[in-house]
Amino acid sequence: MFKIGYRTMKTALGATLAIMIAQFFGLDNFASAGILTILCVQVTKKKSLKAAWSRFLACLLAIVFSAILFEAIAYHPIVIGLMLLLFIPTTVTLKIQEGIVTSSVIVLHFYMAGNLTVDLVLNETALIIIGIGVALIMNLYMPSLENKLVTYRVEIEKNFSVILREIVNYLRTNESDWDGKEITETNQLLEEAKTMAFRDVENHFLRGEDVYYHYFKMREKQFEIIERILPLVTSIPTNVRQSGILADFIQELSENVHPQNTAIVYLQQLEEMRGKIKEMELPKTREDFESRAALFQLVREMERYLEIKLSFKGLPLETKGRMKNDSLV
Repeated sequence: MFKIGYRTMKTALGATLAIMIAQFFGLDNFASAGILTILCVQVTKKKSLKAAWSRFLACLLAIVFSAILFEAIAYHPIVIGLMLLLFIPTTVTLKIQEGIVTSSVIVLHFYMAGNLTVDLVLNETALIIIGIGVALIMNLYMPSLENKLVTYRVEIEKNFSVILREIVNYLRTNESDWDGKEITETNQLLEEAKTMAFRDVENHFLRGEDVYYHYFKMREKQFEIIERILPLVTSIPTNVRQSGILADFIQELSENVHPQNTAIVYLQQLEEMRGKIKEMELPKTREDFESRAALFQLVREMERYLEIKLSFKGLPLETKGRMKNDSLV
């Protein structure tokens, strides 16, 4: 389906404005201002600022190289090749290699002019300022990603809920017709959510980390535990009384926990349940012993699951009300 994104619109508008401004001031090679703008519009504010700074420094460096080599040797294609041999390693050393393409345009302008004058240097500097400046202005607006992040959160938590309910069902019946599609879906959702959360960080100059990114990382660690639990559950028969107790606990967990940090409550319940299991009659057969061992391992994994949540500070309070009714730890 044909679709025009916000970045495409910003790039088109920015390039148009840059060319119009450069043409209005009567600059030579005014279309190059549009090229600069196109190259500097990025997916995040931080990337845009970094790209703009790299290209600005690279362009200034290109002016210096052009002034030295063209004037000292000759305006000849061989000199352009020589310049690139020296210029490219220099930009890499200075970590401004993003500006190689942009600055090459400036170099070619000097070559085609055949003479380096003060007016030409001022003209190229103005093109650089206009092109990069317009791109930075265009990138001041970045659409909020919060709604998309919340959508990812809800989808991941719904899948967590389904998986936990399937664990409960198997603990109670030792039967399941679940196709496990939520496992694959959750893996993909977590990767996409983390990428988007990182983009959200990059769109805030004064923010070094993002609570949503940590939230999805926390979910990812919990999901690893869930994946370890699934084969463990199959080794616990339904006739073991303790499996029903654990099933009740997981059922309650799947229905009541939320993105804010209340894991301590369930850790206390889990410790009480562990005590009750220890007080029960000791296993008499090898099968009972193996089942009890698997049960205790499952309890330990659930404890790790909750400890991971305990280390998470929780999502912002201002979104708590919106999340209250459809959330899961």
